Amino acid sequence: MSDFTGSFAIAASGMEAQAMRLRLVSENIANADTPGYHRKISAFEQVAADGGDGGAVRLGPVDLDRRDLTRVLDPGHPLADQNGYYDGSNVDLVVEIADAREAQRSYEANLRMFDQTRQMAQSLLELLRR
Repeated sequence: MSDFTGSFAIAASGMEAQAMRLRLVSENIANADTPGYHRKISAFEQVAADGGDGGAVRLGPVDLDRRDLTRVLDPGHPLADQNGYYDGSNVDLVVEIADAREAQRSYEANLRMFDQTRQMAQSLLELLRR
């Protein structure tokens, strides 16, 4: 049964990490038009299990994307300099939508793995009862 609990833990950690990743993506999309906003990024880290390799993951520390901010020409904007430009954000909506889809599909894959493991454990318990 420990293999089943390990599978549950791995799938649950993947779902949690993808949910947090989706939260970052939604924050980026919400702030795409915020002047001076830097895109939030994070990478996955493997969680070491007790005495084994594991396979569980978590989202690493959140960093800011250091790419240059876009320069926006709008002389009427309150943040505009003497030339009429201000710093926009470095969020690319196409990239964010692609990241959101990838996170959603990965979450669904982990959910299917969790459900398959549950079904296998249930079938094993039914066999043991006989």
